[in-house]
This record gives sequence, structure tokens and C-alpha cells, in this order.
Amino acid sequence: MTAERLEDVRVLAFDVFGTVVDWCSSIAQEIEQLNPEIDGRTFARAWRAGYQPAMQRVRAGELPWTLIDDLHRMILDDILMEFGMSELDESQKRHLNQAWHRLQAWPDSAQGIARLKARYITTTLSNGNINLLVNMAKAAGLNWDCVLSAEVFHAYKPDPATYLGVARIFDVRPDQVMLVAAHQDDLDAARQCGLLTAYIERPTEFGADMPKDVSPHPANTLHASSITALADTLLT
Repeated sequence: MTAERLEDVRVLAFDVFGTVVDWCSSIAQEIEQLNPEIDGRTFARAWRAGYQPAMQRVRAGELPWTLIDDLHRMILDDILMEFGMSELDESQKRHLNQAWHRLQAWPDSAQGIARLKARYITTTLSNGNINLLVNMAKAAGLNWDCVLSAEVFHAYKPDPATYLGVARIFDVRPDQVMLVAAHQDDLDAARQCGLLTAYIERPTEFGADMPKDVSPHPANTLHASSITALADTLLT
């Protein structure tokens, strides 16, 4: 990647779940507070496993446009039975479903984003809905310039409408947007739309007991161990 292309970047668009916030540990903690006999990480992974299939039902037209909050609740209702927690009342279920609004940030996220804001427009580009992302930002101390969501485009990533929508909203070329994410499939889809890409290592996204491969991928523009490390690279 030439320095000239990096110099053209104006917008950093961040994937959120797993990249900026630690969904697995956060959900596990809430579950174990509710029921110490449940393995929280196993529950969190089961909940997350329903995420892509639920969105696919929307993409395929099986469901009308549906917010992630509502898809999370559909998945939750199913897995509560699997884990023997169906005795929760409606208020408890609603509160638990809102756990996604309370996810804790990775230790480097807030500082890294704050540093990057000095030079770039920083925005979310998440499948999470706007209410969820704003509440999360408040709770986790994430000071975004903008909150963009699949809700804005009525399309879930990896639909090109999401990646190209960022460029359209900020009136820049696609190659003036860099997607920052911990998921190679997200980065691959963004690259196909002309965006630059930065991979962030999150080896314990699925829990310390299930480390994932974070090896560099040659197609990515940048590879960083953290968001602060990305700031070190981009701000030098």
C-alpha cells in the first residue's frame, strides 16, 4: 500500500461487535450473574451463532426488515429453552436482550478511537441498530463522530449498500474509506466495493478458551494488533 493512498483516507468505518467491543466476555458475565450454573461463554457463543442465520432470513426475504434487537430476541427465546432458563419473566428477558447495549469495550478501543478522531472521521458501520449502538457508545465511552448502522441502509453487511453507503453519506470515494474490522469476511466484502481495509487482532473474541487465528492476510491494507496500534501506524 502506497503512502499516497493512505494519505487520501478520510473516513474510518468500524465494525463493532468483536472489533471494538468484547461481546463474549460481556454476555458471559451477565448470564453468570443470572445463573451461576450456566457456562456464560458457551451461552454467549450460542447466542452469537444465531446472528448470521437470522440476518440471512432478512436478506432472503423470509422476514421483512428487522432490527438486530428484534433478531437477538428471537434467538434468545430459543436458546433460553436450550439452557434451561425459560423460567425468566418478560422483564428479565427484555433486560437480558439489552445486554448487547451494555457490551464492554476492549481496553484499547476508546483511546484508539479518540486518537484517530484527530485526523479522521470515525464512524460505526455495524449490523447493530442505532439505538443499540448509541447506548453501547454511552456505556463504553466510545466517542464516535457518527453512528452508521445497517438500519440506515436497510441492508445487512456484506451487502454492498452498506460499504458504499458510507462513501455516499460522507461524499468521498470508496477508496477514501477504510473499514476497520476483526473479521476477514467483512474486510473482503468491503475491499470488493473499493474500500481500504485494516484488520484488528482480537484472538480472544470467542473467549480465551477458543482462540482464533489472527494471522495477517496479504489482501488487507493494514494489519494491527489493536486500535491503538492502528493509530500508531496512521498517525505517524
